[in-house]
Amino acid sequence: MFRTRFTPVAVSAHCDLPCGVYDPAQARIEAESIKAVCKKVADNDDADFRVRAAIIKEQRSELVKHHLWVLWTDYFKPPHFEKFPELHTLVNEATKLAGASGTKGSFDESVADDLLAKIDRIAEIFAETKKA
Repeated sequence: MFRTRFTPVAVSAHCDLPCGVYDPAQARIEAESIKAVCKKVADNDDADFRVRAAIIKEQRSELVKHHLWVLWTDYFKPPHFEKFPELHTLVNEATKLAGASGTKGSFDESVADDLLAKIDRIAEIFAETKKA
């Protein structure tokens, strides 16, 4: 009965879920939070505050990596990587900046600034892919 009523139809989509689900702004919001934590820690010598700040900063760094990896693995497709050959390296560098040798392991605001710059470039590429 179903075979006569429903015939398979080939479909394609540029991403795994409907548009609007993926957005590098999510990673940017977390990276802004990291930078804010770095600024607040620089002016505070309270040990308990610094421990809480470190925990928050590490959690936000993990979220940055998560959001970037979702874009990299679920949104960006081979045509995007062909058009923007720096994309693989850019995402790799950004996730490393959010890792142990980057914002996760440092309170250096300049590292947070570097991360934000990488996220901004990813956002530019993302916006270009949405135009297509």
